[in-house]
Amino acid sequence: MPASEIRGRADNFRVILDQVWDRLWPLLSNAGTDQEVIDAFLAGAVPYAQEFVPHFANLIYRVLHEPRFPKRRQPQINFLADSVAGCGLVAPRSARDICERERIKEKRATYIIRYEVYVECSCGFKGRSKNLACRKCGAKINFGFAPLHAVF
Repeated sequence: MPASEIRGRADNFRVILDQVWDRLWPLLSNAGTDQEVIDAFLAGAVPYAQEFVPHFANLIYRVLHEPRFPKRRQPQINFLADSVAGCGLVAPRSARDICERERIKEKRATYIIRYEVYVECSCGFKGRSKNLACRKCGAKINFGFAPLHAVF
């Protein structure tokens, strides 16, 4: 299973669980069996229950009873979503690790911070521009096309 697929599913689950958590958590926290997990989702996660149960019921039950399951709302949502994203094909701990690595990879992705253009301005300035404008007089560079928000 590709790591990007696990990460994408985890992000989707995070959004879904965030929307229904206030109704779902009181029911889910008292679940003692797989069937009670299914019943909790059917009652508390009404439009999204089919995303999680019955196929992930046992997995959800095991994740809820992990010793390191968080105590606060948002970490609980994130922990459960990332753990279940592996669909049981990947261990919950491994699924969380994969999601974390994918998020770090996204943060470290390279992008252009700044680019410079050499200009010769009518004011006599010759050199690198600053923010696509003349450093001396501030004249903007005309690239020969209108901005997208211009009104004609």
